[in-house]
Order: sequence, then structure tokens, then C-alpha cells
Amino acid sequence: MSYRGRAKQFLESQNISIGDLICVKKDDVEYRGMLLDRAEDADELHVVLKMDSGYNVGIAIDQAEVELLERGEKPEINLPPLKIEKDPEKMDVSIISTGGTVASIIDYKTGAVHPAFTADDLLRATPELLDEANISGKAIMNILSENMKPEFWVQAARSVADEINQGADGVVVAHGTDTMHYTAAALSFILETPVPIVITGAQRSSDRPSSDAFLNLMSSVAVAKSDIAEVTVCMHATENDNEAHIHRGTRVRKMHTSRRDTFNSINSPPLAKVKDGKVKIIDKQFSYHKRGECQLEINDTLEEKVGFIKSYPGIAAELLDYHIDKGYKGILMEGTGLGHCPDHLIPSLQRAAEENIPVVMTSQCLYGRTNLNVYSTGRKLLSSGVIPGGDMLPETAYVKLVWALGQTSQYQEVKQIMETNLKGEMNEKSSSKYFLRDYGE
Repeated sequence: MSYRGRAKQFLESQNISIGDLICVKKDDVEYRGMLLDRAEDADELHVVLKMDSGYNVGIAIDQAEVELLERGEKPEINLPPLKIEKDPEKMDVSIISTGGTVASIIDYKTGAVHPAFTADDLLRATPELLDEANISGKAIMNILSENMKPEFWVQAARSVADEINQGADGVVVAHGTDTMHYTAAALSFILETPVPIVITGAQRSSDRPSSDAFLNLMSSVAVAKSDIAEVTVCMHATENDNEAHIHRGTRVRKMHTSRRDTFNSINSPPLAKVKDGKVKIIDKQFSYHKRGECQLEINDTLEEKVGFIKSYPGIAAELLDYHIDKGYKGILMEGTGLGHCPDHLIPSLQRAAEENIPVVMTSQCLYGRTNLNVYSTGRKLLSSGVIPGGDMLPETAYVKLVWALGQTSQYQEVKQIMETNLKGEMNEKSSSKYFLRDYGE
């Protein structure tokens, strides 16, 4: 069952499974219904029941009496395979899933939710895709995005490369939104791609009237057919269902917990937008790699032992020392303002440099760039061997450091990689023009 933690332990102790008819008595109220799969894999002590009325209800079961009434079978959706002939006039787009479900098939009679992982599933949930391309689909993993790890970035990159080698004209990656920008950056550094690679997801599940899944998926397929042969993120541009933005994978960040237009390009404009199924470049002076300009390459050696430390008032030097003592190979710091941290950290930073551990400094401000030459603190940091991160996003710089240390363990070589613009992740100069979505459209 999809329950976990305390809820799973409780149900197992009562010998209750999904599909069973149960009774929950709480606060002098009795609830009878079929135990359903959880809509979200959360750890709260509650269950979801399908009532005789047809409604689903979530009930907290702490301080409640739960009784098994009748054994049942887990509700499933069993659908025959679709018979669809490939259209030679259309492009071939592969859609792979890491667990971020942008489309689902829902049986409202039983409450069963079937994630759309295969091509058949996707086409049943979004048949309009057939008008746009020949679609193939598969799940390469099924995890919550907060459980993403560098080793899973490698798995995703290899799966994307396999699809390209098998003839895909573009690849869409379905992903949970919380760490989507980390994966986008990782795929950007790992892969040289001759075709578009588009990462998308949904802020709101497919069974909600306000879901953003349909527009995001359809727009992503449009991008996969375009000439933008980079790793991008395609998500809602506004709270309305009218257009989506295409963000460079190394420049994008999730900025709001629940808004549908949560993803912003930082320190740059989005590459393009999708409206009415058409891709339109936003800033024609903003260069990007075009389809077929390079051969597929994959450089997927990563160093997972990289720390990510945020500077804050009262931060202790022992936090840096801990990472050094534990054998971390690199440290990404999110500093204040222009890229600063307290003076009392400098001896630990010097120690890191002496032990060949690169420390890269970015800024918590997100917009603008680090500059360690303005104030004495910054100059001390430079003298201590700290590598300035320019205008890179902290998350992007962290991923780049993980990748750079996979390519070389030599401090100077890592420093050169981190200070070189490889995938549009940094500019020589930053402009306030793009602060808070001033794209000049």
C-alpha cells in the first residue's frame, strides 16, 4: 500500500489493507467505507475512505477506533492496450517519468488512481497528444521529488540518452516540482544534446479542476518538437491557462509553494513561451543551442559528497569543520549580499583550501551576482581560497560543483570549471532588467 510511516504501521497492526471495508469511530461519529490509496504519500496518521455516498473523506485516526468490517481487493484499473499506428508525418517524442505525475487516470467509482506512466496511460489521460506527435512513454523511477539523489540524476540522464539514441526527436521528463530545478541543472551539465530535453510537472494533481498538468504537458511536447536543443523547464507562465514559459535548465527556480506559475528564470529571461501550441522566442538576442548542432554526449561521473551550507547570523565554524572532518570533497556556500559570511569562518575556509576542498560562494539574494572585491570581508574570503559563484543560482552552483568534482579532483581545475560559463548558468555581467519578471516582452 502507498501508506507509510505511522499510518502504515497502524494499518498493518490492525491487519487492514487497501480495498478493505472498515469502520472508523471518532468523536461519537462513525465513518464506514472502503480504504483507498493515499492521494499523497504523506506521513500523517490519517486514512482516506470511499463512502457509500460516493464521496471520499480523509479521517485522522489518532484517538479513533478502527474496525475491519469486510475483506476487499485493492481497486485497480485494468485497461486493454491501445492500438495506435505511428504517423510517419509526425515527430517522435518520448515521455519518461521519475515519479512526478502530470497525468493520471482516475476511477471515480472506486477511487483508484493510476499514474500515467506508459504511452497508453498518457494518451488515455491526454488524447490531444496524438494530434501533436508520436508518443512513447515509460517510468524510470517512482519517487517523491524530495527523495531525488545525484545517483538518480545519472539514471535519468542515461534514460534520456537511450531515448535519443533510439530516435526520439525530443524528450519530456515528468518530475515532481520541488527539486525539478536541481535535476534540470544536473541534466544540463551531464548531457550534450542534439534535441530538446524538457522537464515538466504539475503543482496541482490531475483530478483537480485547477490542475496545471494539461497545459504543462501539451506545452512541453511543443517544446520537444522545437529547435531549442537544450535542457529546459516548461511550466505555467501565469496563474491562467493561457501560456507556458520555457526556462533554461541552469537558470530556473521554484519560487512559490503552490502557485501554478511558480517557476521563474533568474538573472535572465525565459528562453521562450508557448501559446496556442506555438513556441515563440522571447528575447531574440538571447542565444540558445539549436537542434542538430552537436552530437549526443554524456558525462555522468558525479561526486555526491558535496555540502550545501547557508550562512546566517550565529553560524558556527564547526559546521564547516564537520564537513571537512567527514571527508566532503567540496562545499557550496550560500552567503549574504555580495557573497559574504562571518569573519570567524575564515580559518575553517583556509583549512578547506589547504586540504584541497573547493568552497564556492553564491548569494542568498538570487538576483545579482557575488562580488568579493568590494568589501574587506570578500577580499579575505578570496585570500582564503573561496571561489566566487558569479550570478549562478545557489542550487545550480551546488549541482555544478557535484558535476565538476566528478570530472576532476584537482582544486585549480575545479576552480576553472566553476568560473567558466558552460551551460548558460552564469553571465559576465548581470542586469536588473530581469528582476521579478521584467522580461521586456
